Amino acid sequence: MSDYTAHPERRDRINRTVFHGSVTGILVFLVLTMTFTEEAGAFFDAALAWVSDTFGWYYMLAAVVYLVFVIAIGCSRVGNIRLGPDHARPEFSLLSWASMLFAAGIGIDLLFFCVAEPLSHYLTPPDMAPESAAAMRAAVPQTFLHWGLSGWGMYVLMGMALAYFSYRHRLPLAIRSALYPLLGKRINGPIGNAVDITAVISTVFGIATSLGIGVMQLNYGLTFMFGVPESLATQVVLIVLVMILATISVITGVEKGIRRLSEFNMALAVALLLFVLFAGNTLHLLDAMVLNAGDYLSSFVGKSFDTYAFAGEDAQQWKGWWTIFFWGWWIAWTPFVGLFLARISRGRTIREFVLGALLLPLGFMMAWMSIFGNSGIEMVANQGLVELGEQALSAPQTTIYTFLEQYPYIGITASVVTILGIVFFVTSADSGALVLANFTSILSDVNHDAPIRLRVFWSATIGLVTVALLMAGGLSALQSAVVITALPFSLVIFAIMAGMSRALKLECTKADTRRQIGATGTHSDWRERLDRALDTSNRAGAAATLEHAIRPALRQFAEELESRGQTATVTEEAVEGEPLRQLTLQVDFDDAASFVYQVRAHRLRTPSFLPVDDDYYVRFDVYLNEGGLEQDLNGYTRAQVIHNVVTEYERHLYFLARAGQDNANVQAMPGSVGEPPQDLNPA
Repeated sequence: MSDYTAHPERRDRINRTVFHGSVTGILVFLVLTMTFTEEAGAFFDAALAWVSDTFGWYYMLAAVVYLVFVIAIGCSRVGNIRLGPDHARPEFSLLSWASMLFAAGIGIDLLFFCVAEPLSHYLTPPDMAPESAAAMRAAVPQTFLHWGLSGWGMYVLMGMALAYFSYRHRLPLAIRSALYPLLGKRINGPIGNAVDITAVISTVFGIATSLGIGVMQLNYGLTFMFGVPESLATQVVLIVLVMILATISVITGVEKGIRRLSEFNMALAVALLLFVLFAGNTLHLLDAMVLNAGDYLSSFVGKSFDTYAFAGEDAQQWKGWWTIFFWGWWIAWTPFVGLFLARISRGRTIREFVLGALLLPLGFMMAWMSIFGNSGIEMVANQGLVELGEQALSAPQTTIYTFLEQYPYIGITASVVTILGIVFFVTSADSGALVLANFTSILSDVNHDAPIRLRVFWSATIGLVTVALLMAGGLSALQSAVVITALPFSLVIFAIMAGMSRALKLECTKADTRRQIGATGTHSDWRERLDRALDTSNRAGAAATLEHAIRPALRQFAEELESRGQTATVTEEAVEGEPLRQLTLQVDFDDAASFVYQVRAHRLRTPSFLPVDDDYYVRFDVYLNEGGLEQDLNGYTRAQVIHNVVTEYERHLYFLARAGQDNANVQAMPGSVGEPPQDLNPA
């Protein structure tokens, strides 16, 4: 149980253990890779083969389990729980939210693979005749498998866990927080540090892989349009330039830079998609898209478990270079995208989050891959464009430009693809730098981001790792590194599932007790209730309510409990940015969760429909251990406050008795009250 007594003022600072541990691991990798380039490339190839042969079945099974878990959570009764206090509401509109999901979670890789991957599955399928009608039909649904529900299920699982524990229970915005139900305060020790270091290293390699693929695409685009040499030196220069842009974007934060870039990119991508649809054989492409969607959904279970156990060695190698690579890539990206999804999803219910983050990107991805993929296959199969097929197998970064050459306005469309590539590059890099900075910081408020200097550092680090991987063998090294680094973190995700299950079970038990013991407070006169409904107290009026009703009520209740032999305290603490001090009543029990009743003032803009002169008003929100209530104490009398406290105290006692009878862990999660155990490493 966390200590919710008053704490001195805290400032954002570096989590030294996690930061130095992560940097040390990355530095060793950079030195070895850049010094022994050929040996590093050979090691990556051998390691990928070993991981694929030994753990291929595990990656396949893990992807299914992750997806089933998030769907079960979203469809269950806990789907109504908000990722934040009960009164929290989403910060971003649905369109802005969807745009940021799309830009951060998919990025430039769509441009790289949208033509190349379906063509590769058509030309070299794992278990059917190449260039056959069956291979043509199966190519795009196979691509859907690699980019669809399974991968986004991993993102949703991580984002849901981080948002739930950080915004609802105010634990640090770090991977270790999701293990609190399993480890308790031990998350602040070596185990928690090891988990966060693993997440940081996995994230760095996942992002570097994506950016390495992106810079290869961008380099060829500049070669195609302006004759810029296609070489490692050019790619290094491009990485430096784009990381500078990413650094500028990440300094401006989510609300400005990242959101606006994401919305711009979304609009540009939709425009390009519609151009290809209407410039090509529109009706055929629409027919094929519906067929591909049906094939993907109908064969999803079988394909998700298909390890090609009875196929030949070529099929096993294909599985390693495609499906296993993609599952490792998605896993490596889960800390990054998960934290970013949590950062932009505060206030949404779990059900909204699960459905939105699964289905919105899926719908766009299916349309994108089907339209581009089927168009590319049509060019090779029926129009004789052999060059495009050869590029898909040997130089996939070139396929999108050769593909667009077959349409009018190549100058415009090639420019659009290049701009998309640059902006995708920037949004992935700036989002990654922001997330890594948050991972390696101890934040005084989970609603704020890490210091700018730390974001700049991680932006530069991502660029260096990308350069190192390109030096070690280009695409082959990128694929191998991401699969290898994802393996240990996949185990952490299973632990997060266990922690999430335990925390949600505890919250359900608490909710049951609240329903079984209803409000027992006295009912005020109807005129008083109307006054309270219309009350928009300014600071002076709210201060009077705090002084004459709330503070004495909490102290009187605590004194009464003390007289009956219980341990009860009332503490006060100033909150930065809020007008009045917060009051916290805490009643401690031996070997059981403490009862916490906190009243926190919030300064809000006055609704325009109320006839008042002040621009702002103050409300007093109530927070319990499990989160905030949709309840405002403004205008309550002392007696009404006491009755409300007694009601919540009765519910808590009943919850402890119920949890004990059910053999549940009654050591409750930290709630959205007071300060969480954020001092992971003393300064």
